[in-house]
Amino acid sequence: MPEEKILLDATVCFLIRGGQILLALKTKKIGQGCWNGYGGGIEPGESIRSATVRELFEESGVSALPSHLEKVAVIDFHNTKSDGTRFICRVHFFLLSRWTGDPKATEEMSEPTWFRESDLPLKEMMPADKIFIPALLAGKKIVGTAHYGPFQKELTQEPTFAEVSHFEGD
Repeated sequence: MPEEKILLDATVCFLIRGGQILLALKTKKIGQGCWNGYGGGIEPGESIRSATVRELFEESGVSALPSHLEKVAVIDFHNTKSDGTRFICRVHFFLLSRWTGDPKATEEMSEPTWFRESDLPLKEMMPADKIFIPALLAGKKIVGTAHYGPFQKELTQEPTFAEVSHFEGD
């Protein structure tokens, strides 16, 4: 049985250009087998934006400046592991339209593919993503909560999201 990862603070970054979004297939850990943006855990002493830039480079080979990241969401994912223990992972989501380098496949993220924003592979994304990512691409900034069962494969209740005008301290 695969190990269930516990992650408490994380980031996800979506590259966007001309009405398209770059997604790649997660090859392991949370979201394995799903189309997703680039991201991962925030290391001790690391800022949210620095973690986002580091993870983006590690998972795609693309370089970006922290100041070019547009924060679009903060979502608390309430996760229940298969043994019944629970943890909350706060994920900071960003859009990025300026970077250097060409996205490439890596050990964690395969098949980087550009999708039209109007034609996302929603059935092949994580369950909550298909609900809130279209709102982010429509220009909304949101805060929200989603509840997942073991391995983050299914929602245990309907996600809740609220629109905000900005994010404090960012």
